Amino acid sequence: MKILLRGWLSWEQINVLKVADKSMAFEQNCIASIGACLWIWIAINLLHLSTSVSATHLKSFNLTDGRSLVLERIHQHLRTLNKSAIKSIQSSDGDTIDCVPIRMQLAFDHPKLRNHQIQQKAPFAWPKQGENAAKRGSFKSIQQLWHQHGHCPKGTIPVRRTKAEDIMRAGSIQLYGRKFQSPPKPNSVERPEPLDGEGHEHAIAYVSENQFYGAQASINVWQPSVEVPNEFSLSQMWLLAGSFNGDLNSIEAGWQVSPELYGDSNPRLFTYWTTDEYQSTGCYNLLCSGFIQLNNEVAIGASISPVSSYEGSQFDIQVLIWKDPRTGNWWMRLGDEFLVGYWPEEIFSHLTGAANMIEWGGEVVNTEPFGQHTSTQMGSGLFPAQGFAQASYFRNLGYVDATNQLVTQFDMYTLAECPNCYAIEHSYSDDWGNFFYYGGPGQNPNCH
Repeated sequence: MKILLRGWLSWEQINVLKVADKSMAFEQNCIASIGACLWIWIAINLLHLSTSVSATHLKSFNLTDGRSLVLERIHQHLRTLNKSAIKSIQSSDGDTIDCVPIRMQLAFDHPKLRNHQIQQKAPFAWPKQGENAAKRGSFKSIQQLWHQHGHCPKGTIPVRRTKAEDIMRAGSIQLYGRKFQSPPKPNSVERPEPLDGEGHEHAIAYVSENQFYGAQASINVWQPSVEVPNEFSLSQMWLLAGSFNGDLNSIEAGWQVSPELYGDSNPRLFTYWTTDEYQSTGCYNLLCSGFIQLNNEVAIGASISPVSSYEGSQFDIQVLIWKDPRTGNWWMRLGDEFLVGYWPEEIFSHLTGAANMIEWGGEVVNTEPFGQHTSTQMGSGLFPAQGFAQASYFRNLGYVDATNQLVTQFDMYTLAECPNCYAIEHSYSDDWGNFFYYGGPGQNPNCH
């Protein structure tokens, strides 16, 4: 049995918990898997990692000591995350979207934001488009599956409700909604070694050695295959400041497929932030205090629909993140119409000023299942040479300079740590500006 060191609970052990939900006795499961029961007991009763299971999951467990404590920790964390809603919407993908009053959102639990004055008005000045900017084309409104079943009223924000099962898949409360791997450091191109069985691999474009006050991209949306549940595949942009020595500040946005985080294989809109290189601050989406959402149409963490298809229709999401020159807050906009919200300046250290690096591209987790490279796909799962409607792309890349100008013509660099597994090819055109195709299938005759 493979033990995942980062969470102390393997997927085999989690399945034991799921079986218990079907009224099978804990002792019977122990007969089938003594090791699983031992590690569950260590996790719950000795290491106090707060393994998150619902009351239903625990009913069949013969746990006397610690049961009440575990349940209380679960319920307390769920109460913290799931704020009171004035309306709830059930989505066809299994999500429940809660419409939470803006002032009641989790962001204001942050100690630095308890007296924060919400920036209700749009930023003081939008980034100015240069005369030679690439054509942007027409963009449709972002579609999310929950929109088919209702909308949140003005004055509220849509929040994906967290369930006990979501936390259970992470292995502990502390691990839920977090990641612990730094973005790629461009001056290092060595093949990454799996970290506790979880190596992260990238295919990115980047700019550095400057001051950046924002970034944009139109990101092609696909539904890549993920081989095992504790791997993921994502496409995003990073705005970075600080060093790679524990003090890195990062703001991130894009789409991802993460069965462990969401419980399915749908591509989902996501955000992330950290101020200490993923050590103890920040989280995905709205799973901790920090990002302040104002928009009532976009649910961060919800499924995106429709998605691109091979030699068929192509869909992308346009993301712009930039720093308001007046307030210093970092805003996020989707397309031309959805001003989603902002990361307040006061939660950061280095990003109180400018970013010093921007990265765009794909990332996968390679746990080397069965002792070989994962077959988890990046992007569409095809290499960049396949081109439009086959390979995945980023287009209309840009950054915001110190004059609040959106710069779209610039030199950029690329990095693929494992180009036989996932690759990237950059180019420029009048229609797409700076763009690149990227991705790959993972395991293949040249990647093993």
